[in-house]
Amino acid sequence: MSIEKLLSHWRAEPSIAANITEWKKIEARSGQYGPFPDDLHPSLVESLENQGIFNLYSHQETTWNISNHGENVVIVTGTASGKSLAYNLPVLNRLLNDEFARALYIFPTKALGQDQYQDLQKLVGNIADSDSRSSEKSPNSTFTIQAGIYDGDTKAQDRRNVRERSRILITNPDMLHMGILPHHTRWSEFFSGLQFVIIDEVHTYRGVFGSHVANVIRRLKRIANFYGTRPQFLLTSATIANPDRFVEDLIEEPIHLVDQDGSARGPVNFLVYNPPIVNEDLGLRRSTLLESVRLAEDLFVYDIQTIIFGRTRRNIELILTYLRQNLALNEKESDGLDGNQPSQSIRGYRSGYLPSERREIEYGLRDGKVRTVVATNALELGIDIGEMSASVLAGYPGSIASTWQQAGRAGRSEQPSLVVFITTASPLDQFFAHNPEYFFKRSPESALINPDNLLILLAHLRCALFELPFQAGEQFGNFPIESLEEILDLLVLEGQVHLSKDKYFWLADQYPSQEISLRVASPKNILLQIPDRDSWRTIGEVDYESGTLLVHPQAIYIQESQMYIVEELDLENGFARMRSYPADFYTVPKIDTQIELVHLDASEEIRGGHKQRGELLVTSQVVGYRQVKWFTHENLGAEKLDLPGNELSTSGYWLSVDQAVVDSLRDQGLWSSTPNEYGSNWKRQRDRTRERDNYTCQACFQPEENQAYHVHHKIPFRQFDSPDEANRLENLITLCPSCHHRAETAVRLRSGLSGLAHVLYNIAPIFLMCDVRDLGVHSDPQSSLADGKPTIVIFERVPAGIGFSQRLFETHQELILNAYKLVKSCSCTDGCPSCVGPAGENGVGGKLETISLLSLLIDENPVT
Repeated sequence: MSIEKLLSHWRAEPSIAANITEWKKIEARSGQYGPFPDDLHPSLVESLENQGIFNLYSHQETTWNISNHGENVVIVTGTASGKSLAYNLPVLNRLLNDEFARALYIFPTKALGQDQYQDLQKLVGNIADSDSRSSEKSPNSTFTIQAGIYDGDTKAQDRRNVRERSRILITNPDMLHMGILPHHTRWSEFFSGLQFVIIDEVHTYRGVFGSHVANVIRRLKRIANFYGTRPQFLLTSATIANPDRFVEDLIEEPIHLVDQDGSARGPVNFLVYNPPIVNEDLGLRRSTLLESVRLAEDLFVYDIQTIIFGRTRRNIELILTYLRQNLALNEKESDGLDGNQPSQSIRGYRSGYLPSERREIEYGLRDGKVRTVVATNALELGIDIGEMSASVLAGYPGSIASTWQQAGRAGRSEQPSLVVFITTASPLDQFFAHNPEYFFKRSPESALINPDNLLILLAHLRCALFELPFQAGEQFGNFPIESLEEILDLLVLEGQVHLSKDKYFWLADQYPSQEISLRVASPKNILLQIPDRDSWRTIGEVDYESGTLLVHPQAIYIQESQMYIVEELDLENGFARMRSYPADFYTVPKIDTQIELVHLDASEEIRGGHKQRGELLVTSQVVGYRQVKWFTHENLGAEKLDLPGNELSTSGYWLSVDQAVVDSLRDQGLWSSTPNEYGSNWKRQRDRTRERDNYTCQACFQPEENQAYHVHHKIPFRQFDSPDEANRLENLITLCPSCHHRAETAVRLRSGLSGLAHVLYNIAPIFLMCDVRDLGVHSDPQSSLADGKPTIVIFERVPAGIGFSQRLFETHQELILNAYKLVKSCSCTDGCPSCVGPAGENGVGGKLETISLLSLLIDENPVT
């Protein structure tokens, strides 16, 4: 069967066609070719021709020409466009012409390094065969190109051989950081000949990870310089908004961008599928997981080789289980599906599987025996899995770059292919469901790093000092020399460094790189421990800053589908002790957040208020938690906690609302007319409150005269689980009708403010190429950051920040406009998880208030 037959079936099936919000047909693209360069080594030419390659794509030819002039290059072209060959040719050509030349290949994962090693071996093997034939005529005319892998899986007995013989060394940033640079003296011959550094999938080096990697590259260049070399950089990237600027920040060298893709591509059908709404009032949609299974069943039945991407290990295993069960049942009913056995032809793929098992699945995909694979983003990068026909994305992958990477795993030839993006109910997914044009124009995401983040920089300065002494006046990347010497002098005072004759020497006993993870800004972690006979066994860890959020006492923690309840959290000694606990609920921490301004970096007047950014001190304290029932999301109760606060010095962007906007909302009368059912004790509690307050308004202090005053809930009634709890005397206050009107209006304003905070926080990653968890949000109707004005703050959860707040400040108006589009297009009645959140602060929703607030903040009236 064919993709066209399946698409015809989907068009004719109302329960599927009605949910497709975008059907984009991307036309086939012809290849743009050029001949082999005249100066390409004959052995390389023969090797390529033996593989059926007789010319180059235009971007490969451009890369060759630029790199031959000694310039650094970043190649930004589509998936399966031949980027590997683009950088392999200059490297192999140089190594064939210079027996002392060496090259370092850096891949973000071990799996990708292993895969690229196999491809490189094909080229090198053909070269060796060609050279052996030519050496019969001239025995002294050839030498070998040995490639080796040096990562965490390299056996101890093989490491010396790899060090001594490899002319191409394949590794990853973590191994370079911990296993190579600190021991550079063992690699002196390699560094003395280092001419190329290849960095593949460079877009993955963003945020905290990228800021660490930028410092690893600083250390690499410093060591190479010590051995007398200055390597040339060749890099590849997925499509991002700022590839040249980003790469220049990463390697701190001028870069030449090659982004005209000359590769051939077959036609692509790109579908955005939004699961149907099952509860209009609450805006609840049918499960993305179940819809993914449903569409994947059709793909399997129509014999279309498919990769399904899920966001979590749990979802991967559930999709895999449901698919196998459903298709096995169908198989019994139909006496088989063209001979395909679901247990063998449908496989999962994620971290946690044994390397041998992953290699088996990869081979099965290449030879066609595996028809469907369900994977995390482990298969997003360029691992060779053959020519898939369809890619299903079960939820937004987290960035547009990743979306195209996952989509590009289908159609790895000139044959037609299919991509189906199945959205979740999250605001970000719903934004794309209603604004699919974001996929089909230049990516708005900018990859951001901050190599000079002081925590990260200081960690790598210690590593660099261990590797080589610092000379006074020496530079470390582009970090200011004066500031660098201040830090070095501070380390001298701490006794970690010794200064002698204008040189700084490492003194401390510890091996600094072993204490530093490239994946987090702070090295402190909380170990997760469970009982094991008479002791405790560590099963994982969380970063220190997340400890009180994820593993507070009585928290439900889930790992590998196993549920645990936390019995003890010891922050001082860094452990949380848990036991197995099959709960039917999960826990949600209640957080009290206080924000103080440390330094204002920028402020601009905008329509309806001000936008600002600067340095903040964010103090967060977990003060309690709620128990929420699985699936029904029923609130089962709440408990208080007494835990220390966590201080974070970071950067933030905030939006404050002027009084004129507040007055406009009040004039619109935005408060709820929906009566609450206050319970059987309401009349008694109302009378007791008025009596307690001496029948006097507690706002303007005017006494009652001709009518009874109103009684107002300080914390909105609908936030409570029962009337008795809401109607406690301490939550009630007597107000005259005028003051009550103002109080209700303030609640509705807060509802709009919290709704706006919810939507801004959730769509901000569109512009930042980050995970929503890298950010924090706080709304305050009377913020000290803005002289008591209503304010929304989005702050970075990275100490000192890495540039997210500046980017949000710069894109403020686009952020506001897109938030308006999302809330306006949402089909819910008055707020849902897909727009302003499940409920505003008054328990009603806040959708109308949020739309009204947004309309007063947009520069020009939007089209409605």
